Amino acid sequence: MSEARSSVTHMTATTTALDEALAAYRVELTGYCYRMLGSSFDAEDAVQDTYVRAWRSYDRFEGRSSLRSWLYRIATNVCLDALKAGNRRARPMDLTDQGSQATAVLNTRPEITWLEPVPDAKVLSADPAESTLAKESIRLAFMSALQHLPPKQRAVLILREVLSWKADEVATLLDTTVASVNSALQRARATMSAHQIRASEPADPLDAEQQELLTRYLQAFESYDITSLTALLHEDAVLSMPPYDLWLQGKQDIAAWHLNQGIGCKGSRLLPTTANGMPAFAQYRPNPSGGHSPWALQVLEITSGRITGLNAFLDTARWFPLFGLPDHLA
Repeated sequence: MSEARSSVTHMTATTTALDEALAAYRVELTGYCYRMLGSSFDAEDAVQDTYVRAWRSYDRFEGRSSLRSWLYRIATNVCLDALKAGNRRARPMDLTDQGSQATAVLNTRPEITWLEPVPDAKVLSADPAESTLAKESIRLAFMSALQHLPPKQRAVLILREVLSWKADEVATLLDTTVASVNSALQRARATMSAHQIRASEPADPLDAEQQELLTRYLQAFESYDITSLTALLHEDAVLSMPPYDLWLQGKQDIAAWHLNQGIGCKGSRLLPTTANGMPAFAQYRPNPSGGHSPWALQVLEITSGRITGLNAFLDTARWFPLFGLPDHLA
């Protein structure tokens, strides 16, 4: 009887220890899976699958590697399995030629097409020392370039360049050689360089210049002063609106869009938030029944004090709950 009680006590202690360990690694594993898969929801599913597999095989984990390495190994296999279907997440700019406001056609594509935004809190550590590189590696432009890499090259690049794993550690995780890891890394770097990733500044609440720009943007958008709004844009700023594959470039077309097809946004209210390490706003449009209803999650790309990207994700039924945003403004 005492032996059985001892076994139960040991199992309970092991369960508690594993629960605590899994909770401690959830954010970084979600960030890893998000970079691999390009989808917030797929990343959460992948982490959950990782934890289920970890529970099922924990009795065979003999401590030959660290628990963290073991979990990354499982997560990598989960992601590689998910990527076998061949779906590559993209932005409108990856799929179609530049559109024009005058001839714009709003063509929708399925949900699985799109590179998805992610709340910072789900994928970024609270450690300031890690935040700068981590924010850079979840920017939409960087994420879009990652999607062009074959799955194993993607894993190598993320593990080596973002998470700073050593080549031999990655080789062990992927059951390959150091030479193969180094070769994959070189090819991945070449592909990333070929895509000429456009720089965008991370959200920084301590940056007075950025905060002034965001305040001016909020005021211009809420007053629907399109002249003032476009004055904040870079000359070749891009507007995109997934799930539509249309994208527009340049101040003139963006201004014309807001004054024509987008005129329903007049009277909107904005709530500040962050996504993908960048400044963002939840946009609520006027509701004829009263108040304001969700319309878009706007993720802004900023370079040298000007807005270079207006990314309006319109599937608010998915995004607003994920970001903890209210479903109505009175």
